[in-house]
Amino acid sequence: MSEPVKIASLELENVKRVRAVALEPKGSGLTVIGGRNSQGKTSVLDAIAWALGGNRMKPGRPDREGSATPARLHVELSNGLVVERSGKNGSLKVTDPSGRKSGQALLDSFVGELALDLPRFMAMSDREKADQLLSLVGVGGELERYDREIKGLYDRRTEVSRQERTKRNSAAQMPYHAGVPEEPVSAMELIERQQEVLARNGENRRKRERAKEIGAELDRAHEEVSALEARLEDVRGALAAAKDRVLMLSDDYMTATKTAGQLRDESTAEIERELAEIDATNEKVRENRRKADAEADADALKEEAGSLSEKIDRLRRERLELLDGAEMPLDGLTVDEQHRLSYRGSAWGDMSSSEQLRAATAVVRALKPECGFVLVDKLEQLDPAELAEFGRWAEGEGLQVIGTRVATDGTCTVVIEDGRVVGQRLEQAAQDAPEEAAGVASAPTEEKPGMRPPMAPLVPGSF
Repeated sequence: MSEPVKIASLELENVKRVRAVALEPKGSGLTVIGGRNSQGKTSVLDAIAWALGGNRMKPGRPDREGSATPARLHVELSNGLVVERSGKNGSLKVTDPSGRKSGQALLDSFVGELALDLPRFMAMSDREKADQLLSLVGVGGELERYDREIKGLYDRRTEVSRQERTKRNSAAQMPYHAGVPEEPVSAMELIERQQEVLARNGENRRKRERAKEIGAELDRAHEEVSALEARLEDVRGALAAAKDRVLMLSDDYMTATKTAGQLRDESTAEIERELAEIDATNEKVRENRRKADAEADADALKEEAGSLSEKIDRLRRERLELLDGAEMPLDGLTVDEQHRLSYRGSAWGDMSSSEQLRAATAVVRALKPECGFVLVDKLEQLDPAELAEFGRWAEGEGLQVIGTRVATDGTCTVVIEDGRVVGQRLEQAAQDAPEEAAGVASAPTEEKPGMRPPMAPLVPGSF
């Protein structure tokens, strides 16, 4: 693979807040453009993005306010290409080392879109950042499958654990009775005994009713005897027969009365008591069984939760092995189980500013390895120590970073003031407004056709 393309030099005139700036960025590491607010720092980055990214990166108002001449951009790249934009419409001209002209398509083949617009990556959602990284390392689909399976198992385990707690709490509140059989007791034998007793008692009741009938017949017989005695003389024969009947009935009555008096009904109270005890015992058996069933259900749910935990652990190990086997653009960079970009164990929102910047530039660079530079605005969010650390990392990676910082101290490679590099004098286009031309301290120099204005030596950077 050929060397990544970097920016060798640039010259800008009348772009947004820039009056005239020439710059030769460091080949690797940080080139920090410093200055106060509204002096043209960000305009330099916007001009580079426009020059290399095309009209999609063109500022809404590219020409500097008050300038009589339109913006002019001249960027030389490490592969020898010269990129120029000039004129009212910012027409593009790309010349390769052999002198042939080319166009935006050639630039797009090696210039990373996010390298020109790093804030767009920084502003992505956690999932979008993770998707960018996964598309880069080529395990996105497989990792997403693992994450879906892990989430499904995790949700199921959560529900099973909740059910287990509910079952166990319910079982703990159920009564338990010691000393009762495990199975319900059968009441059939007692019921049969009860039916036999009730049958015998019914027979006794019928005999009592028959004794009453015999007694009534005896009364009628006595009455008949009395009537016959009154007619004794006339009906002696009938009297004798009646007396015989009385004797017979008296014997039957005595027998019936004696039998009825000797009859005793049997009580079913004991059987009923035993039946009630069986019902109470069986209720205890059922309560014990419900408690045992609830505990068994809780144990089964606990076992299922344990099995789910083992599956989750296995999938997590496989997921980790999948990511460990992928070639990441930065050591410590990965995608966590919440599908978030993570660096050194911290999700994006928990990273320091320097860690976020390092992670973003590493991913953006890897997305387009042919592009060896990244533009970074607002480096003032890093303190000097973080800035120095980030610069050392970029230099170690061979990455060219051109950034801006609200500062004028030694952390800056160059300082922009009123659209110019402090200490640098460049001739502006002859068509510039007279009052602007008067602001250039150095005297005009003659230029041969096609020559660029001379550049003063750049302030050496700290990084």
